[in-house]
Amino acid sequence: MADALAVRVGGSHCRFCEAPLELTMVDLGKSPLCESFLPADRLEAMEPFFPLHVRVCERCWLAQLPSFVPPAEIFEEYAYFSAYSDSWVEHARRYVETITDRLGLSPESLVVEVASNDGYLLQHFLPKGIPVLGIDPAANVAKAAEERGVPTLVEFFGRDLAERLVAERGHADLVLGANVLAQVPDLNDFVAGVSVLLAPDGTTTFEFPHLARLLEGMQYDTIYHEHYSYFSLTTIRKVFAAHGLEVIDVEELPSHGGSLRVYGVHAETARVRSAAVAELLEREEAEGLLDPDRYRRFADDVVESKRALLELLIGLKRQGKQVVGYGAPGKGNTLLNYCGIRTDFLDYTVDRNPYKHGRFTPGTHIPILPPERIAQTRPDAIVILPWNLAREIAEQLSYTKEWGASLIVPIPRATVLESPRIAG
Repeated sequence: MADALAVRVGGSHCRFCEAPLELTMVDLGKSPLCESFLPADRLEAMEPFFPLHVRVCERCWLAQLPSFVPPAEIFEEYAYFSAYSDSWVEHARRYVETITDRLGLSPESLVVEVASNDGYLLQHFLPKGIPVLGIDPAANVAKAAEERGVPTLVEFFGRDLAERLVAERGHADLVLGANVLAQVPDLNDFVAGVSVLLAPDGTTTFEFPHLARLLEGMQYDTIYHEHYSYFSLTTIRKVFAAHGLEVIDVEELPSHGGSLRVYGVHAETARVRSAAVAELLEREEAEGLLDPDRYRRFADDVVESKRALLELLIGLKRQGKQVVGYGAPGKGNTLLNYCGIRTDFLDYTVDRNPYKHGRFTPGTHIPILPPERIAQTRPDAIVILPWNLAREIAEQLSYTKEWGASLIVPIPRATVLESPRIAG
């Protein structure tokens, strides 16, 4: 199986170093854009599907998808609002407290966040009097940020915009991004922009899901068209170095199934590098991130994860159980489409984001309803699609214990968190 799924194919090149891409990490078939939720009057219309075929560059070890769709078609109106996750907003608040102290930020500083979404993070700088600027191409989420008092430019970020901002506002003492690097098709232009915008003695921090944890946890649902690239520390150091930046520290975070937060500075500032950088680089090599066979094994792991989930759902449906979903995250749509889960398995799913209510999941056409629907229908089992928030969601669903509902986490292997009625 691994040999079949790891066939070497040519015809494409690495978006960072331009080396030929020949090594397949996983091929998930074709899937629609993960945030393209459908209104009812579009259910009979054609939906575009694009390949989800991840390849790995054997020169810089960047895992990546081709950019089939122009970014404007994905991001200019976006269905994801960060502020609907309480735990993520709290994560952002803690970061702001920590980075303010670490860098000594003050009202004389300037903080710029790229892909600032609805202002969920920058809002925490406002009570401190620290000037901020958000940059996001999605006008609908930028409007929500402005309503929080976060000034936001509705533009795509790159070198040209960075040069304009420096001319108009000066350099930034902190340039940050959380879960944006994966969504950048022109990686070199983006990081070059960070280098231009960053003050000579400034710091940049970026968070992104760690490729090592994606492989270890079979997190194939984090692969979708909006995520062009999947990073290790090994790779991000190479990308930063190509644009005059040096990674001086790294933190391993539990968010999104296991993420990294890297701290970068201009290379010429020559600050002392944390021992954590060398330690993690060694661990990545030991875990096989520089070994083609590790990526080949991942494809087999994904198939087994899919089979385990389908076996569980088939068993529940054959017992006559009502099964629904919780959440309508982008990652959920990769899982639903790859596994072929439609309303034959999930009657509906719910989401806290009103933007999605009354719409349907792309490709699989599962209706998205308000969370209150669960209390009304009292389902036997609930599949938590944003599994990275399983603890937070399990608390929100604690009331379902009243009728003995089972909570199911689909990744890495389908697991029942609470199962008083699973075999009833």
